[in-house]
Amino acid sequence: MLYHLLFPLASDYKLFNVFKYLTFRSIYAMITALVVSFLVGPWVIQKLEGLQARQVIRTDGPESHLKKQGTPTMGGVMILLSIIVPTLLWADLTNVFVWITLFVIAGYGVIGFLDDYKKVVEKNPKGLSPRQKMVGQVLLAGAVGILLYNLPGFSTQLYFPFFKRVHPDLGILFIPFATLVIVGASNAVNLTDGLDGLAIGPVAINAATYLLFCYIAGNARLSGYLQIPYVPGSGELAVVCGAMVGAGLGFLWYNAYPAEVFMGDVGSLALGGGLGTLAVLTKQEILLVIVGGVFVVEALSVIFQVGSYKYRGKRIFRMAPIHHHFELKGVAEPKIIVRFWIITIILALVAISTMKMR
Repeated sequence: MLYHLLFPLASDYKLFNVFKYLTFRSIYAMITALVVSFLVGPWVIQKLEGLQARQVIRTDGPESHLKKQGTPTMGGVMILLSIIVPTLLWADLTNVFVWITLFVIAGYGVIGFLDDYKKVVEKNPKGLSPRQKMVGQVLLAGAVGILLYNLPGFSTQLYFPFFKRVHPDLGILFIPFATLVIVGASNAVNLTDGLDGLAIGPVAINAATYLLFCYIAGNARLSGYLQIPYVPGSGELAVVCGAMVGAGLGFLWYNAYPAEVFMGDVGSLALGGGLGTLAVLTKQEILLVIVGGVFVVEALSVIFQVGSYKYRGKRIFRMAPIHHHFELKGVAEPKIIVRFWIITIILALVAISTMKMR
């Protein structure tokens, strides 16, 4: 919005020429997201308390979590506002990739909101059924896959880090593949959201990493030099990534241990879906497995735990997702959180290094 209002003035006032630079708009999208978080954060928490939208803690979980009973949840509403508002202000709104990403973030946010609302406000412990949630997620992600498959000029090739000549064309299989990436990322972040700040920290780091990849993928010269796929128009997604980083840091202000508010499914599903969409749009889907390694391990720990108990009658971990396993082994919650952040930073650096290792 600001881009469309102020950039045309650059012909008369050179000052407004800065609005053509992605770096400038990405930085200020980040700053705006932080400001929005600080402005609406206290108000959102107050409203959630008024709605009695309080977290219900599992009695079979770690005993240390019982003191979190009653903490406001559904704070992901704050995150959505802090992503959508700055993006609308600073991004080029004629860019289809921006709208696709906002569509997934908002759509998955609605699914999470409905589930949270039923659970914590209407006091329906079942919320949306797993099937309802999955159908909604698949339909939204599938719509994105179909749109991209039919979008002129968008490649359906799959690119692998470390292998510059390996990029098979998925063809029609791109649609289920894109769906799997978006849905998988959404649920992986959702499973990780179990400790104060555990999910939002890695999300912000992942968004910052993809900010770099979006910028490069949208620049023909840089992408050619680094031998990563050039996706015309994807550079504008750097603004969305900047907003995600700012929103994540802003939410972390309230979600850091001990948390004043939890994000709920409205936040975790939306953030994960957004990351998955960014990976698909920049043709860096496989890279998400690396930079989002913490999310992958959390999801796999649940899959292995359930599979082992079902077929062997034995558990692999004391409790899944794996962060609860470490808690039950006596590792303090803040230590687990910070260590997972450190691991994510290391993985992000590995992911970035692949740009020169192709």
